[in-house]
Parts: sequence; structure tokens; C-alpha cells
Amino acid sequence: MPDRPSRPAALKGTRGRIIDLLRRSGLTANELAARLDMTHNGVRGHLAVLQREGLVREGSSRRSGTRPSVVYELVPEAEAGLSKAYIPFVAHLVRVLQERLRPAELDDVMRTVGRGLAAEWPRVRGTLAKRVDGASALLEELGAPNEVERLDGGFVIRGYGSCMLAQAVHGRPEVCRAMESLFGELLDVPVRECCSRSDERPRCCFEIGVSDGAGASPQRKRKGAG
Repeated sequence: MPDRPSRPAALKGTRGRIIDLLRRSGLTANELAARLDMTHNGVRGHLAVLQREGLVREGSSRRSGTRPSVVYELVPEAEAGLSKAYIPFVAHLVRVLQERLRPAELDDVMRTVGRGLAAEWPRVRGTLAKRVDGASALLEELGAPNEVERLDGGFVIRGYGSCMLAQAVHGRPEVCRAMESLFGELLDVPVRECCSRSDERPRCCFEIGVSDGAGASPQRKRKGAG
């Protein structure tokens, strides 16, 4: 899977303050230390964590005294991850599409979205079991913890947390079809969404390579398909 910046739900404390400062402009470790009233080594420790999380990177150098100092900056993609505007925007966009398009048209749009998303990740290779594990890991990366169950003739991925697109689903299956198409493209096998779209807590579910009528009872449940 391609490397993507971490998207923590909230950055608090010193690291949150570092992020806020770097969103304004790039700064050296000494400049950050002065603004935060911290030691240079203390700031470097926090910067190292933020770099591992994919939020901060080393940019250009700035001469300070006799030696150049590294300027730290926010990773461009991290700005999107820190934005709170995407979820309400997408939710309202889907509502408008649902109101203005016929069900078949909306279904086609969502499947096209799913295929477009699939182009951002490499195809998962290996046996079907390994490909399913890859799909499960991708779903985790996108924010949906899940388990893989082996069924007669295939697998099912069941989310055990709230749906990652809960605010956009609104009880409609078309949004889930986008993810169905995404996994179908990546795995190159038939995928069918079996999501729960209850108002209280919608959950993701995808049957993979399962023939009609074969998805009733899992042989066993486990975290990976192995």
C-alpha cells in the first residue's frame, strides 16, 4: 500500500502546538524551542515522532550563525488530514446527489468513484487469502477496524467499528457500492457489499469471492485470512 500521512483524531499538547506553528511557516528546531519555551533536544524528540507519523518533514536549510539549520515543515498531505471540512462537505454532496440523481445513476457514479480510488493503490498480489488480507489492511488504514472470516467459497470482511463513511451513507447502499467497486478492482474477484446501514451504528461488510447463498455461516473467524 502507498505510504500516506497519519491522520490522528486530535493532536494535543506540545505536538499539537508544533503543528499549529508549522502550519503558519517552516521553522528550525531552535526557533520552535524558543517559541515553545523548550530545550532544543526536547523539541527534536517531538519532531522525530511527528516525522514518523508522516506529518512533518525536513525542508530547506537556513543559515543560523556559522552553521545551516534544517527547516521543518508540515507535509502537504497532512493539511488535508487535519482539516475538519471534508466530512460535512462530502456528506452534503452525497445528499444532493441522492436528491438529484435516479438510483441507477447514483449507483453508477459511486461505482466510478470506487474504481477511481482503486487506481491510487497497487493491485494486491498473491493467493486470494493474501489479497483479502491486503484489502483488510487497506480498510484498517482508511479507518475501519475489521475481521476476516473464511466462508465456503470465499471470505467476508466485517467491520466492528462504526462505518468510515457513516455520515455519508444515510441508509443508502450506493455509497457502499463505491467501496465494493474499489475492492473488486484491487482484488480482481467478485465483491459484494453486505454492510449494515442502521442509523445507530452502520458497519462495513464485504463478501469476497462468495457465490450466491454461500454467505450464511462462517467456518471460523480470525483477524487475518492467512
